[in-house]
Amino acid sequence: MRQRVMRGISALVVASGLAGVAQAQPLTIERFGSFHVGGQEVEISGKPVIEYTPTVGGAPLRIDPNGTYMVGQMYAQFMVPQPVRGTVPLMLWHGAYLTGVTYETTPDGREGWQHYFLRRGWTTYVTDAVERGRSGAAMTPDIFGLAIHLPTSNPWERFRIGDGAGSHARGTVLEGNQFPTEPEQYRAFMRQVVARYLGTDEYVIAAYIALLERVGPSVVIAHSQGGAFAWQVAQRRPDLFRALVLVEPAGTGIAADAAKLKDVPTMLMYGDYVEGDPRWSVIRRNARRFADAVRAAGGTVDDVDLPARGIRGNSHMIMMDRNSDAVAGLIQEWLAARGLWR
Repeated sequence: MRQRVMRGISALVVASGLAGVAQAQPLTIERFGSFHVGGQEVEISGKPVIEYTPTVGGAPLRIDPNGTYMVGQMYAQFMVPQPVRGTVPLMLWHGAYLTGVTYETTPDGREGWQHYFLRRGWTTYVTDAVERGRSGAAMTPDIFGLAIHLPTSNPWERFRIGDGAGSHARGTVLEGNQFPTEPEQYRAFMRQVVARYLGTDEYVIAAYIALLERVGPSVVIAHSQGGAFAWQVAQRRPDLFRALVLVEPAGTGIAADAAKLKDVPTMLMYGDYVEGDPRWSVIRRNARRFADAVRAAGGTVDDVDLPARGIRGNSHMIMMDRNSDAVAGLIQEWLAARGLWR
């Protein structure tokens, strides 16, 4: 089942999309800031000297790339609202090919989940994972592995926005799709898509642990690749998690260590059209199998199927879909029911 999206661009389309954004009440922030955590020094040798002129009208520059590099660090931005009602901080971890912008805004200009939870009194931490955004990358292939970039058709077809292969070129989407798909809205999404690197998992996990050690026990909301990392980080340091919300995790933790999650209350969430997708159906089955192992070890995992809750049409990018506030509301209620909000 499909519906068609017009491919032409006009000022009227863009303006009308933004005109529907409700004017929110002022948000009081007591303080905010940012910092980097984690990282390690790596030595590089045997590289040729680089000579180039960096700017028009500038002088030639000679750089010897051999030496010590700081790599694997992670950027974090925090905001503390007034008043604070969350009993612990709330962290928002993004997925592959993305940065913390995932939670800051939506392609059609609405407030993101960062605003949603700030407005309800949660101190929020939004991060750019190792290798992404303001965390900075490292030389490849010397330190990080292959850099993978996504063409514009890939998220449209892989993130359950379009109705399968070729849908980006056709401009067709799954029926009832909630992702903002007007041409300029989708371009707004693609502008925030960045490269991801292979072989960086241990750097990422180490940086997330360093973040939690600095901030203290927290609620973690994690999306896609970030969900797989969150499960694995929680297995290594369950003492630093008060609750874990996994939004369409693209992987799992280590099955042999499932018992380490028995004291971390967890919500597992997927959107619409999962069973009809050959890739996402397998991913969810694997996640549910892992959740069963956690339950068998005495843990609690609440499996939320959004269509079954009457929230329909969600793509993989749930926090950007037009009904994102309804989904955030489910998360808020779940956290409040566990005594994490006052």
